[in-house]
Order: sequence, then C-alpha cells, then structure tokens
Amino acid sequence: MIRRLALAVLLLGTATCASANFYNDVFFDVAEPGWGVFVKQSNNFQFLAFFIYGPNGQPTWYTAQLTDVGDGTGLNYSGALYATTGTYFANPWQGYVATQVGTASFQGSAVPEDYFHATLTYTVNGVTVTKSIQRQTLTAFALSGTYSGSVAGSVSSCTNAANNTGVGARFNLTVAQVGDVSATLAFSFVDTAHSGLVCTLSGPLVHYGGLYAIPSAQYSCSGAGFSPGSIVSASVNLLSQSGQGVEGKWTATTTAGCSQTIRFASVSN
Repeated sequence: MIRRLALAVLLLGTATCASANFYNDVFFDVAEPGWGVFVKQSNNFQFLAFFIYGPNGQPTWYTAQLTDVGDGTGLNYSGALYATTGTYFANPWQGYVATQVGTASFQGSAVPEDYFHATLTYTVNGVTVTKSIQRQTLTAFALSGTYSGSVAGSVSSCTNAANNTGVGARFNLTVAQVGDVSATLAFSFVDTAHSGLVCTLSGPLVHYGGLYAIPSAQYSCSGAGFSPGSIVSASVNLLSQSGQGVEGKWTATTTAGCSQTIRFASVSN
C-alpha cells in the first residue's frame, strides 16, 4: 500500500512539464564561469540567489522573488530584486534588512524539449544585464538499478484515429548507465492490459545540471501495446533522480503517423 501511494504521488509530480520544482538547479553562463544564480521553484514562485560581483570586483549578494507572468507557458517569471544586509556572521544574530534595488526576470527556453537553457535579465540601480544561461553540471549521478513505477501519457495524431489513445500502465524498469556517456532503459509492463509488452530506449546521454536527456534514442517495443507502426524517431528528456527513484519523459513518432508523449515515475526496488 505504501509503495502504491508513493508511485501515485511520483506520477502526479510528472503530470505537467512545469512541475512545482521544475527549474530547481544552479544556472550560469558557460562562457563566464565564476558567477551564477541558484533557482528554487515552488509551484509558480521562484526564489533566485545571485553570486556575482560589484564594481570593486568583490562578491555581491542579491536575491529575487519572481512569479509566473501568467502567459500560460510556465516558462516566464518576473519580480523584485533585493539587496540584503545583515549581522556579521561571527556576531550574535541581530536581523537583516532587504531593500528593493531593481527587478529580475527568468525566461525558460521556448524551444520544444529544451528544458536546459534560459534567459536571465536583471536591473540593479538602473543598470540592466541580460545573460543566456544554462543548468550547471556538477558530477554524474547514478541512475542504474531496478525500479517499479507507472507511466501516463498519450498516443495522438495517428493516421488511423482508432490508434489514438490515452496511456496508463505499470512497469518494472531496469536502467543500465555508463557514467555521463550512455544509458539504456528497459520497461517491462506488468499490468493486465499491457502484460508482455517490453519497451527499450537507449543512446548517448546529454547532461545539464540535474537533468539527463537522450535526444536521439534507439526505441523498440515487443508485444502488444501502445506503439502502432515502426518508430521513426524518439527521445528521452527530463530524466533525473527523484526522492524515491527515477523519472522522466519520452516522445516518439511512428510510421503510422502517431506521436507518443509518455511520462514515467518510479521507486527503487
């Protein structure tokens, strides 16, 4: 019962691309290492902490509190930028003062399936800065293992409309990973409607921050299931560690004209 509840919660968390923690990561300009911005997102709110430098070259601390602008994309946030002063760290805490000194905006990439890049614009005391930023990769993180989980999504746009369908299924998953080089995800479906269906996605990994992608995945399925027609192209995105296991999304097109969009979440066995 506890595992089923955990799976339901995990799958709910992957239901939309801009989930409550979608942009949680550290971002930087790859051409300008040494500064950056931490992004912590909660639903439609973002807290940004900048580590940048003042006119004298000394470390300078700013924070911003941004909200979704409401354009329906879930990509664009804006709000106030603050300079904060407080008690010297070696003294007993006496409090702090936050003063608004400008504004900031965070715009996620509008390129489909690009969850890695953004544009940061901020104004401090009348000086405006715009930077192209991306998630900063620290170290490889381990995905290899065995998991149990669920998928949800759709098969749409099929030439034969009878093949269009919603997708919901349970699986056992084995992930084999070679560092930041490549990964193979083997889904063995165990629910009654898809029993015997085995789908495998594999290929070279792309790593940005807390997310992996397989932009050109080899995808094959055997057994009856939700893959009418031969696969034309496929990709895996939003592949990451969750608190309990791994989660992600795959998309594919088939010779039958079908488009698959499938999200999955799992817990470690």
